[in-house]
Amino acid sequence: MTLIRSLSAASLSLALSACASMGHIAPRSTRLNPDTLGAGTAIGAARVAPEWPKQAWWQDLHDPQLNQLLAVALADNPGLHATQARVRQARALAGAAEDNTGQKGDANMSLNRELYSAHGTTPAPLAGNYAWRNQATLSGSYDLDLWGRKREALAAALDDVELASAEAQVARLALETAVVRTYIQLSLEFDSQDYVQASLAQRARILDISRRRKAAGLGTDIDIAQIETTLPAGRRELEQAAEAIALLRNQLAALSGKGPADGEAIARPTLRLDAPPGLPSALPAELIGRRPDIAAQRWRVEAAAKRVDAAKAEFYPNVNLAAFVGLQSFGFAKFLDTNSEIAGLAPALNLPIFAGPRLRAQLGSRSALYDGAVEQYNATVVQALGDVANAIVKLRSLQQQNLLTRRALETANKAHDLAGRAYKAGLSDSVTVLGTQIALLVEQQKLAQIGARELDGYVSLMAALGGGI
Repeated sequence: MTLIRSLSAASLSLALSACASMGHIAPRSTRLNPDTLGAGTAIGAARVAPEWPKQAWWQDLHDPQLNQLLAVALADNPGLHATQARVRQARALAGAAEDNTGQKGDANMSLNRELYSAHGTTPAPLAGNYAWRNQATLSGSYDLDLWGRKREALAAALDDVELASAEAQVARLALETAVVRTYIQLSLEFDSQDYVQASLAQRARILDISRRRKAAGLGTDIDIAQIETTLPAGRRELEQAAEAIALLRNQLAALSGKGPADGEAIARPTLRLDAPPGLPSALPAELIGRRPDIAAQRWRVEAAAKRVDAAKAEFYPNVNLAAFVGLQSFGFAKFLDTNSEIAGLAPALNLPIFAGPRLRAQLGSRSALYDGAVEQYNATVVQALGDVANAIVKLRSLQQQNLLTRRALETANKAHDLAGRAYKAGLSDSVTVLGTQIALLVEQQKLAQIGARELDGYVSLMAALGGGI
């Protein structure tokens, strides 16, 4: 086979100059080296983690119900199933491309009973009579693929399999982060519901005190009215919190591939993050091997490069060898006779002499697709490093906000306690108490919101690092 390839290549060398005029069409973009990107002070100052995130990174939040929700979602989410189906499709197409690179073989048999014309070219005794015409053949062909067109097409199809697998990982990480973020929001809504209920209870107590003070001649109807006018707004906030909880439960059920009834069974979250996450020391170089979106873009570039090479191979001549053996006879009596044997060898040469404009346009298109894939890869790498830096900045700021909010909450607690004592002693009115109570509620809600944002920042960092693989 090596000798055949060498002889064929030598015999075609004169034709190549006419066939392979590619017009200097070539890709223009270059893949970015991530080590050339500055990591920045946020990444450089981050706490160093001993390892990359584990596969079930959400287990760091210590909530068994969340773990169960993720297990169900990863098993039953229809969108995730669709990405897995695309992986199987890519593997099937790669199998077809692989078959196209090998030898071809066919077996055919035909049994025809035919009336032959008495005035045609068929000689006697067939002329004017019915007769059986039988043929059985075995045929085979082999494309030498001297310039690797089919081999490059197969390599591109195999890269497409890796691309589909990486895109499935992208969808998996997106599902994981969506479930965890929705669950964190559900936890925050439960906290908000608690604060509204506590506020309503506090206002009811103040209303009771105001009524007793009025009965004792120490208060007025204005004091009572000022408290009563705040109750409908508080009940409205309570209803809004209940609505949000119901909607988030339904959303979690949908992400898990289940119906609303499963969402109604979701209990209050019990999230807890014991320590802020750190960054692995191998950034940014190893980030390109961890992020599934970067991996997907890298495989897209590889597949596009193979298709550029396949398009270049289209410019060169192609040699195909075909042969057949079999039996052919009129009637059945001599069908298996050795004199009925037929055989043939048909080498074929394809010279794309007049296909230059079409081939150059095809190469130009594939080169442009390669350039687009490279630039998208570069943009994804830049975005990935930015995502990590943003997550670290966000977490660091939220830690400081948490500390400051706790100090403000302590002050609001003291002010509310002093106002309550003064009101009971008749030294203050209900407006003052309500003001300190509202300030306390605001700080409590801020603390809960910052806590939820810290958990969400943890999710952002896990996503920026590519999740667990």
